[in-house]
Amino acid sequence: MNTFTQAIGLVADPQVLLVMLASGLFGLFVGSIPGLTATMATALLVPVTFFMDPVPAIAAIVTAAAMSIFAGDIPGALLRIPGTPASAAYVEDAYRMTRDGRSRDALGAVLVFSAIGGIFGTIILIFASPMLAEIALKFSSFEYFWLVVLGLSCAIFVSPGAPTRAIVSLLIGLFAATIGMDNPAAEARFTFGNIDLLAGVSFIPAMIGLFAVAEVFRAMVHGRSGATAPIQPDTNGLFRAQLGNLARYPVQALRGSTLGTFIGALPGAGADIAAWISYAISKRFSRTPEKFGTGHVEGLVEAGSSNNAAVSGAWIPALVFGIPGDSITAIVIGVLYVKGMNPGPTIFLHEPQLIYALFIVFLLANLLMLPLGWLAIRLSSRVLQVPQRVLMPLILLFCIVGSFSITNSAYGVVLMLIFGILGFVMEENDIPIAPAILGLVLGPMLEKNFITSMIKADGNWLAFFERPIAAGIGVVAILVWLLPLVRLLMRRRAQV
Repeated sequence: MNTFTQAIGLVADPQVLLVMLASGLFGLFVGSIPGLTATMATALLVPVTFFMDPVPAIAAIVTAAAMSIFAGDIPGALLRIPGTPASAAYVEDAYRMTRDGRSRDALGAVLVFSAIGGIFGTIILIFASPMLAEIALKFSSFEYFWLVVLGLSCAIFVSPGAPTRAIVSLLIGLFAATIGMDNPAAEARFTFGNIDLLAGVSFIPAMIGLFAVAEVFRAMVHGRSGATAPIQPDTNGLFRAQLGNLARYPVQALRGSTLGTFIGALPGAGADIAAWISYAISKRFSRTPEKFGTGHVEGLVEAGSSNNAAVSGAWIPALVFGIPGDSITAIVIGVLYVKGMNPGPTIFLHEPQLIYALFIVFLLANLLMLPLGWLAIRLSSRVLQVPQRVLMPLILLFCIVGSFSITNSAYGVVLMLIFGILGFVMEENDIPIAPAILGLVLGPMLEKNFITSMIKADGNWLAFFERPIAAGIGVVAILVWLLPLVRLLMRRRAQV
């Protein structure tokens, strides 16, 4: 109890609270700009943390990361520009709600359920860190291979329209992921002698191009963009409406938070796979699956909860074993070492007050998300009132800045424009964009774990089913593939 009291004293310091407020506003600003991710927000804060004590330093990074993950949903809902690959899982529903004049409802849902998922993940982090970390350490390349396969499969089956078109989109993304030298053999593939392509296709410029630039092109060609119904610039009744969603979808919120925390605890898995799998599960068990992708809030509830729960879950292996769960915790581990807080089992013994202070910071950061997010929604909804002839050039300008900042060269901008043209052509032919993004993000992970597993197994394919966890995930993935075929056969038999 004395340790907990010390932790409260550390966090209640006015300097810590002021740092959390400032970093929260910074995270909202960075996350809402296309191309600037939560990882970039935390990386930009690292030099500032060198001049801080351990608690305010970690508080700054935790708060900025939580805010920027939510802020990535703002351009997704208003402009169809997902701030993160995880946001792409439900960007169609959020954007269609905006086009129907329900931007407040869409952003309110992702705000409230992101906070719920983050708080749930923090509670699990507090009480079940060692147990979940032990499970996470049992994941080898075989388990990760099947997990990625399951995530890619979900992208096909949650996409609106024919699965064949979703497969085409996924293959485009997987092909783009093979370009460059980022492969187990470090071979230059599909570079055609271009030096820039040796680094591969960066998914941030590609994502900006496929979603944002394609939207600009579509506005130029068809003369339409933004909301087509009365806009709701105010935030009156925002939280009251989400209480209704919580009463309507409690199982979805709990399921998304639980799955997100578990997947986030797997080193390297992250919020991307968590959001996609949660969205797919939500559609699979929904009473109205036909509404998904048309502006339905149910998918936002489950995937939004999963998104931020995965961010909290990623801290489990980071704190217990010093193994980063995602790119954000990889940065944080470096900061912890600089501050003399060596992550691992001994940190719970030698400096428990700092760990308790970290847990309190997590809870406060997710609670702070509600008022700051409310303010961001109130201000951001005004974007839709900007005339299209002004808004489209501004969007394109932000896209160019965001893409350039990733590669620090014109290559990122060229990449963005190429994928913008590709995205426009795909959507004109009713080919969904989201599976291509997931293929681009998870493609390298799929190849790396497949090659590593085959080397371990000496080419024996049965090794993918020899480990219990791998076999379980593998069977689920195969059942997901076979389910449409079984339904087709049953439908044909019923017609005979």
